[in-house]
Amino acid sequence: MAHISVSNLEYAHPGGTTLFAEVSFSIPPGTHAALIGDNGVGKTTLLRILAGELPSADGDATVGGEVRYMAQDVGVGYDDLDTGAEPQSNRSAGWTTVREMLLDCSSEPVRSVGRRLVAAERRAADNPADSEAAMAMAQAIGEWSDCGGYQTEAHWDATLTRVVRAGLDTVGDRLTTELSGGERKQIVLDLLFNSDAKVLLLDEPDNYLDVPAKRWLETTVRSSPKTVLMISHDRELLATATNRVVTLEAFGAWVHGESYATYPAARRARQRRLGDALQRWKDEERRLFRHYKIMKQRASISADMAARANAAESRWQRFVDAGPPPPPAPEQKVTMRLRGGDSGRRVVSLLSAELPDLLFPFSAEVYFGERLGLIGPNGSGKTHLLRLLAAESVDHDGVVKLGARVRPGLFTQINDNPAFLGRTAIEPVMERTGNYERSMQALGRYGLSANERQPYETLSGGQKARLEILCLELDGHNLLLLDEPTDNLDIDSAQALESALETFEGTVVAVSHDRAFLSTFDRFWMLGHDGLAWALPDWDTGLTAVLNPDRVEAIKLAKSLTDELA
Repeated sequence: MAHISVSNLEYAHPGGTTLFAEVSFSIPPGTHAALIGDNGVGKTTLLRILAGELPSADGDATVGGEVRYMAQDVGVGYDDLDTGAEPQSNRSAGWTTVREMLLDCSSEPVRSVGRRLVAAERRAADNPADSEAAMAMAQAIGEWSDCGGYQTEAHWDATLTRVVRAGLDTVGDRLTTELSGGERKQIVLDLLFNSDAKVLLLDEPDNYLDVPAKRWLETTVRSSPKTVLMISHDRELLATATNRVVTLEAFGAWVHGESYATYPAARRARQRRLGDALQRWKDEERRLFRHYKIMKQRASISADMAARANAAESRWQRFVDAGPPPPPAPEQKVTMRLRGGDSGRRVVSLLSAELPDLLFPFSAEVYFGERLGLIGPNGSGKTHLLRLLAAESVDHDGVVKLGARVRPGLFTQINDNPAFLGRTAIEPVMERTGNYERSMQALGRYGLSANERQPYETLSGGQKARLEILCLELDGHNLLLLDEPTDNLDIDSAQALESALETFEGTVVAVSHDRAFLSTFDRFWMLGHDGLAWALPDWDTGLTAVLNPDRVEAIKLAKSLTDELA
């Protein structure tokens, strides 16, 4: 049976600190469940336990049927940062090829035999005169054939052709870093949903996917007979694709038996019920306690009351020993105070700005206080344009000018800020406040006070994102350039960011595929693979455009920026 069952599960870090405990829930066959919870609560750890990659400290975790796990950073080499280095120069330094990524998505023994084949091929290529290497490769090829490897390659070829429009012979030996993050995710997801696995464990499968790809993922999950447990922070995806929500807490888990569409209201009602039940328990405990004390006083006057007094005390003690009902789950409170500041009315001016091989020359302006969303398919140049506005070194032609008193601050999509590496969470904050108490207060507002001395590298993706936003806040930028800011934020933190941007005194330009986040913006620029840029007046028009890019010219009110060169 393709089910998932977790009973009293506990996990402790190697140092002994408990991450979560007393976690119990079950997911019936064919259920599509979301796993949500605060950043750093242990969602990824739980998936890795279910996948057999990590041992639990206590309790049981069982999965019925063949299971496949997709990691959040699937297909990423150990040093997958935007360094500008030629990928080929890192082939021997631990980077992953597309073929190796595909093997990781396969079942045993295909995975283990395929890894031996890859190693044998490399050894034979490096030592062409080595007869032992040639023999080892011949043996590996035979094992590959026997385990159905060539049939598996046919499936890989079909998937690659669908996603990147090139087959295995063309793409297989390339480094995964030569593919976009969205392409890597789509390739793996296509393989997993078309595999024989009965249970899929997906860690943030929607990260890096553009809006059409997210729509494809929603449809694929919803129509799949497989049992799916996935981590995601995309509210639209969760509401559309899931029919059960598991909330992981530090102690325990709560299951909502419907989609995320009804989850917020159900959670508020549960919190009220738990609070009411706990209060009723406290009231009853006080009543029983007072009653037994009164009976004890009466027994001190009359021996006839002794038996009744003892019975009252026993009743109170049994009640206390049984314990109170669980209290409401502690709610993470993230308060972002993006104050910003005044600047000139014209914040950004672009005159015949061009990104070679990405965007044709276009002219446009951004004004103070606007919330501008950059939308369009992956690979259309959105991140490059954002980095250009941040005054980073980006190859371009034309004029890009910031207005008077504009102080830009960039939030990067890959939350591995080089300035934070090798430091604890509080250190970059202390640099900006110069005061320990103020730094701790700031960390507390972002739900990071418990991570004060934790090395930056060990923070979760969401915690890193919150720390970076906090530093943007403390730096006082009045032009925020945000590249997929909600990708790693838990839902509460994403909503806190949305609230902070509402009152932010400044201008925001953001790249995002998060539909709930984008719906809070004023207007949009759509960048296409054809090199054209379009101005779109609202999110309804923007959503229509990204879902029907071939119809942009026919969308009412859409205006080509590329044709209006100054």
